[in-house]
Amino acid sequence: MSDREPIAVIGAGYVGLVTAAGFAELGSDVWCVDIDADRIARLQAGEVPIYEPGLNDVLAAVGDRLHFSTELGPAVDHARLLFVAVGTPATYSGDADLTSVYEVVEAVPASDRHALVMKSTVPCGTGAAIKRQLASQGKGDIAYVSCPEFLKEGTALADFRKPDRVVVGDDGDWAGDAVVDLYAPLDAPLVRTDTSSAEMIKLASNAFLATKISFINEIANVCEETGADVLEVAKGMGLDERIGPAFLRAGIGYGGSCFTKDVSALKQLAGNTGYHFQLLNSVIEVNELQKRRVTNKLEHHLDGLVGKSIAMLGVAFKPDTDDMRGASSLVLAARLQAEGAKVRAYDPIAETEARPLMPEVEFASSAIEAVSGADAVVLVTEWPEFSQLDWSKVAEAMAGKLIVDGRNVLDPKALAAAGLTYEGIGRR
Repeated sequence: MSDREPIAVIGAGYVGLVTAAGFAELGSDVWCVDIDADRIARLQAGEVPIYEPGLNDVLAAVGDRLHFSTELGPAVDHARLLFVAVGTPATYSGDADLTSVYEVVEAVPASDRHALVMKSTVPCGTGAAIKRQLASQGKGDIAYVSCPEFLKEGTALADFRKPDRVVVGDDGDWAGDAVVDLYAPLDAPLVRTDTSSAEMIKLASNAFLATKISFINEIANVCEETGADVLEVAKGMGLDERIGPAFLRAGIGYGGSCFTKDVSALKQLAGNTGYHFQLLNSVIEVNELQKRRVTNKLEHHLDGLVGKSIAMLGVAFKPDTDDMRGASSLVLAARLQAEGAKVRAYDPIAETEARPLMPEVEFASSAIEAVSGADAVVLVTEWPEFSQLDWSKVAEAMAGKLIVDGRNVLDPKALAAAGLTYEGIGRR
């Protein structure tokens, strides 16, 4: 056994697995629990059920410190700190669904030596509600810590190893001290605060980043009307240290589980308290409309979409993941099909996850196969291989000439040299 604090991680999804792998890499023994028996069986067999670059190698390297089970008992026996990393998806109302969180609260036995450490993204005030729930069940001696995650899919391991900050919200007791000690080897800036503030830091951070994306998309749309180039505009803006270049990338909108869910949850949280968060209403509206602008561009160039063949390059919500939650491709494909178009797609990783969500979309085994016979091509996910395509071959394979660069990553000159028509987002 290691001299590091052993921990338990409840939930073996993106956040849970990376958290478990990261702490095991630091030397902790980790008991990882999930109610999905198939997922646990795959992990016990050495198979990683999600795609995250480098995670397979780390799990293989620290396998002797990882213990996977569907039962909570062994985790409680071995670890004081129970990290909660279960899903909190949005409900139809926009609130976060805390069903899985409260199932964990219900399952944890009464104890004066354990702490729940909340990694799941929850609304501000959840910690206080959980502590009331624990007290009502005779489990008030269980400590509680809010420790929000800031992992980005595709770079999650790097984010764990070198975090921008570690946020610990607690009552100033042993549990908060223990979590701080766990993260100490990473030598990251520490924000030690109260539980509600820690919860709000997570929601506010994602809401701000989503706001930057919607803002630059609005600027891109104005650029199209005025002849400016949003890439040049974003470059000039980003050099201002008060603004910075991160997330000033115009495109077809943000996706994924975090931004989509957290922006909605924060807006709903404000509304539930009687406050109308007008800015976030606009952020959400701009993001939804941005996806539909691609359809408008296609209709304009193709003189309607009925019977047209459209190829989508990429369907995952971002590169280096197979996650389809909140993916722009889902809205885009549905809109194209509603307008009478036939859609073919290719993604190097996400096809398995995407097929059940896009049953009417034909999937190709390569980018060239996807564009063959297409009247237009839309780059949806900026996988590196798409920037390296032989555009002469693409032009030969296509029936039409239009390329809509939904992420502004392609070289317009290279496409023009191949005889293709380039259409970006907010570009000249």
